Amino acid sequence: MANNPQSPNGNNDPAGSTQMFRAFVDEGTRQPQTTAATSGGGPRVGVIVGVIAAVVIVAAVAWLALV
Repeated sequence: MANNPQSPNGNNDPAGSTQMFRAFVDEGTRQPQTTAATSGGGPRVGVIVGVIAAVVIVAAVAWLALV
């Protein structure tokens, strides 16, 4: 039997769907990388602010306990 790109039902070859899926996955993996590159360290700033807030709260609680 010859390698026919269409099945007897007239549907496309599954390999074509695989290629479309790979293109979809590649497109999806490119988008978050550009988003992360343009954010400029947003998550890092949030962690730093959280740590500073925690230190201030602990210092305030310690000061109130000593007074």
